[in-house]
Amino acid sequence: MHTKLPFLFFLCFISFSSVSAQYTEMINTNRPGGSQGAFSVGTNVLQFESGVSYGKEKHELLKTETSGLSIDYAIRYGFWKERLEVSVMGEFQSNSVTDNRSTNSYEYKSTNFKSNTVGAKYLVYDPYRKRDLKGPNLYSWKANNSFQWDELIPAIAIYAGANFDFADNPFTPEAESSISPKFVLSTQNNFNGGWVFVTNIIVDRVTTDFPTYGYIVTLTHATNRYFSIFLENQGLKSDFYSDQLLRGGVAALVSENFQVDLSLTYSFKDTPSKLYGRVGVAYRIDRHDKDEFLEDKAIREEKKKEKKGKKQKRQDQLEPDNNGK
Repeated sequence: MHTKLPFLFFLCFISFSSVSAQYTEMINTNRPGGSQGAFSVGTNVLQFESGVSYGKEKHELLKTETSGLSIDYAIRYGFWKERLEVSVMGEFQSNSVTDNRSTNSYEYKSTNFKSNTVGAKYLVYDPYRKRDLKGPNLYSWKANNSFQWDELIPAIAIYAGANFDFADNPFTPEAESSISPKFVLSTQNNFNGGWVFVTNIIVDRVTTDFPTYGYIVTLTHATNRYFSIFLENQGLKSDFYSDQLLRGGVAALVSENFQVDLSLTYSFKDTPSKLYGRVGVAYRIDRHDKDEFLEDKAIREEKKKEKKGKKQKRQDQLEPDNNGK
């Protein structure tokens, strides 16, 4: 496997507006990339994301050629706090394989779930709320639209989930049915000009004999309010399956609650080589009824001090001076 491009390409998290809060007026999805952004969908928001992929694989060592069809899905729901969301994510794969190792080639099919994961994501740190509370610079357009050094400080979220794998599954490492953990550390930078940069560090199936470690980096650019493009690089390392994948594509906002997308995935290695096209959609049922301001503790303390100072000032004005006046 070629690993000389570990962090050369960037990753994408589709976002059509500045997501400095959890809830956004327009749908905010993880599609069409494979990474998870740091922010949740918002409280009382139920969101569905799905895609259909079709492509070809060719394994030089095993002398096989594969036509693959897959359906990926995600159901995300925000509740209790703006920082929290729960989700069910997975992918179903159906392969038609031609084995060319003998004089007479033969065909067979492999069909099963590549993944089924139930988990929760929590936003640990949000630097954007503090900046939003300060408000824009009313005297300088340049200051509000140029690069700021504090943009390099990302939002940070932690995801923890459980994989539910079935027995006799050609797409998973364990022969028997099993439940194993999955952990993801997500960071997200929202830059001026409609650029969003996301990173994922992934630790998967660590309690099995075939743990997987990986990363995803995604760069997205919203060219306007309704259209976005992305580029993404994913690396996987495991004794069962390792790969380097490059993805790219576009997404379009049909309405504030509905998005469509189109993307391509390419593999850098030939065991097997991969080329897949994917068409996807995302739709949300929005019952978000109030905004929860995710203020940092420092800001809350600063407001308390400010109120205390004003109260003390009023008391000082009412107290008489030394002459009894």
